[in-house]
Amino acid sequence: MPVYLPWLMTAGFGWLYYRRIRRHFGWQPWRPVRNSVRIVLLSVLGLLLAWGATYMRHAAPGMMIGAVTGIALGVFGLKYTRISPRDGRPGYTPNPWIGGVLSIVLVGRLAWRWYNGAFSQGMMQGGGSVSPLTMGLVAALLSYGLVQAVGLSLRLRRAVV
Repeated sequence: MPVYLPWLMTAGFGWLYYRRIRRHFGWQPWRPVRNSVRIVLLSVLGLLLAWGATYMRHAAPGMMIGAVTGIALGVFGLKYTRISPRDGRPGYTPNPWIGGVLSIVLVGRLAWRWYNGAFSQGMMQGGGSVSPLTMGLVAALLSYGLVQAVGLSLRLRRAVV
């Protein structure tokens, strides 16, 4: 394995998280096709996560709590999302606190696991290395993103039509 590969992977993950967190701040243009793809992708990932919960019984309660929390935060976030056209283009301004805090909590959890060596031991080496807390955070982010995407789609469809 090349010596620079871990640095490239870290930079790639950093770029992905920057793009994710950037979507939570300021006015965002409405992109219906991208949002539809996001709904399908998050739905498939959510179904896979629910299916995986049947095999990770120790993590299933954390995943359930995370999903319910994500749904509640998504509904709360939609309540405080402002729909506002700009230059004739439909768009919205999301509540920056909810999505930003969820993203920072996930990054913090990944950093904590990395610091404790969870990623240096290989994938699933002990069989029980899947943390209920991490899986709960994943479920919260998935359900939050799905509620946001579906809710924005419904709200902006009404605002544009």
